[in-house]
Order: sequence, then structure tokens, then C-alpha cells
Amino acid sequence: MNTLIDFLNIDIKPLKSKETIAEAQDLFADYNYSHFPVTEENVFIGCISKEEAEIHPSHKTIGECRYEFDRFYVRSQMIWLDVLEEFAKNEANIVPVLNEQNKYIGYYELDDVIKFFHETPFLREEGGILVIKKEISGFSMSQVTQIVESNNAKLLGLFISKTEANFIEVTLKISESSLNEIIQTFRRYEYEIVSEHQEDSYLKNLKERSDYLDKYLNI
Repeated sequence: MNTLIDFLNIDIKPLKSKETIAEAQDLFADYNYSHFPVTEENVFIGCISKEEAEIHPSHKTIGECRYEFDRFYVRSQMIWLDVLEEFAKNEANIVPVLNEQNKYIGYYELDDVIKFFHETPFLREEGGILVIKKEISGFSMSQVTQIVESNNAKLLGLFISKTEANFIEVTLKISESSLNEIIQTFRRYEYEIVSEHQEDSYLKNLKERSDYLDKYLNI
């Protein structure tokens, strides 16, 4: 399987601070990028956005706009989830990559990182998706893992899909197993099951009791 660094892109050289805004405008016209990295004497100094390039006079140098640059980047050794977070936080489809010596070495494109995500066991391996919710104060990653493995299943991956007020919502990918047993165990540990599952016996029993009660009241 590929590693994320295999998707490092060096096809286009970074913009230089001494180049003109017109050259940046030409780049954004040719490529559907939200930003592009800028270097000065081979040192990364930030990213110019497409919007900034559009509003500045074309004769100005890119360096004259440096105080309006977005200064985000990732490290070459960062894991893909952290890289994906940088894309999301900066609403970008490209991020510069620096090595441990802070030297600019290339960039990642969002489509490539998504492609890498698709190759991970979280999506590639067969299994069930389960979304759980609990108060942050009572949530434990180790407990989640223990609940899954105690039911003879494997946790293929998880990520925090939502946080609100005092609650946390987590999406799990679980190897093929009896999801119903896992679901009921989570409930015993006071986790709320957000996702719907056909084999959820708890909900099935509730529905049967509800149907019975409706039938009784209509007699």
C-alpha cells in the first residue's frame, strides 16, 4: 500500500515573491487551486489565495502582498488525518509540504489525499459502520476498543465525526461480526447508538411492543 508521501506533488514550482500578480493569475486560470505556495530565496513564506490574486493589480509583485498570505502547511512526516484536517481548516484543495528542516519540498492535492483515504482499511476492508454518541466526560477510546474486541470483532478504524456541547459522536468501522451484540454492549455502557441497523434487536423489540400496544389500544 502507498504511503501519503508517495502522493507528494512537485509538478509545478512554487510561485516566487519577486514574480508578478499577473503570473499568479495565470497559474490560477490554468489550475483549479484555492491557494498556491510562495517562496522567497527558496524559503516558504506563505500561500497566496485565488481571491487575493484576483483583487490585486497585475503589475504588483507577489511579495508586496505577503501580509495577506495564508500561512498554513504540513510536515512530510504528518499522518494523513492531520493533513486532511489542514485542508478542512483552511478550506483549501492544496497544502504545501515542508520537511523537518522547514524546507519546502512540494505540495499535496486534496484529491490525492482522498484517494489515499480510499485505500485505507477503514474504507477498503469489508465491515460494518457504527456511529455512537456519549458525554465527553465519560468517553474512552480504550473502552470503545475493549467493547468491540470483547465481542470477537476487530476495530478497523474510527474517527470523531461530531462534537456538540458536552457530547462526542464517533464513527467506527468494525470487521464482519455480530453487530447486534456489539450494539447491545455499547448500550450497557451508556453509549447512544446514532446509526440505524436492521439487526438491532433492541429497536426491533421496541417496535414489536409499540405495535402490540397500538393494537391493544385499538381494541
